[in-house]
Amino acid sequence: MSGLVKGSGRSAPTGADVHRARRRRRLGVLRPAYWAPLVVMVVVLLLLWTWGAHALPYLLPPLSEIGEVLADDPAYFLRNAGVTLGEAVVGLLIGFVAAFVLAVLVSELPVARRAIMPVAVVLNVTPLVAVAPALVVAFGFGPGPKLVVTALICFFPILINTAAGLRSVPAEVLQVFRTVDASRLEVLRHVRVPTALPYVFAALKIVFPLSVVGAVVAEMSASGSDDGLGTVIQVASSMNRLPVIWAAIAVLALMGSLLLLLVTVVERRVLHWHASTHKENR
Repeated sequence: MSGLVKGSGRSAPTGADVHRARRRRRLGVLRPAYWAPLVVMVVVLLLLWTWGAHALPYLLPPLSEIGEVLADDPAYFLRNAGVTLGEAVVGLLIGFVAAFVLAVLVSELPVARRAIMPVAVVLNVTPLVAVAPALVVAFGFGPGPKLVVTALICFFPILINTAAGLRSVPAEVLQVFRTVDASRLEVLRHVRVPTALPYVFAALKIVFPLSVVGAVVAEMSASGSDDGLGTVIQVASSMNRLPVIWAAIAVLALMGSLLLLLVTVVERRVLHWHASTHKENR
């Protein structure tokens, strides 16, 4: 094994290497080349928004009015954001569990792949907004329809990425495990699932913010909603309260960004051994 490592010309990063890489990354944040582009982009967007608020007053309200709406009653937005976040997280969890289980079946059984994948594709192209009223009839006016819509929106990306990751194990590695008479469960646990983790986190980076979108769409399309930012947007739209609409959108954007940041932090912790993590640390 040591000969293979020497022959490759590269050595695995040690703990000291990783520590130095993390320190360089933390110090790099202080450099203007790191934060200046973002600051310039934010300033440009603020200037464009200010110009748009004057040129298109029926589309973009002044930023000061949005800030006033948020400052006047922050508890109102926090309460509704909590409702939307709860629907997004629970719906994502349901979709993740269902997609992961089916991905294992698809990767292990060709018959299951031929049976499941066409149905999954049909679900993915089905306009869920049109299905939401039927879900209200089936599950009532509670959180059920919103959870189902959110789970269905998150389902397909997780299924496709996880199945691809489970099938991406090199044939040589599988041959080694066959020579030691490893069972399918052992191969799945020790080889396929670790190999699929980068694919799973790639899917989570998509579906975590997407789950918020799904929850909002469900709140707006499933009648009977009383809480949630989707309902806030819908009610404010019916009353022509443009600052309230954009304030709710701003909270949703912040929520989605924080969820994406959370997934990124967890990915770096879990996949500290993966090559892609070491490349990011350089």
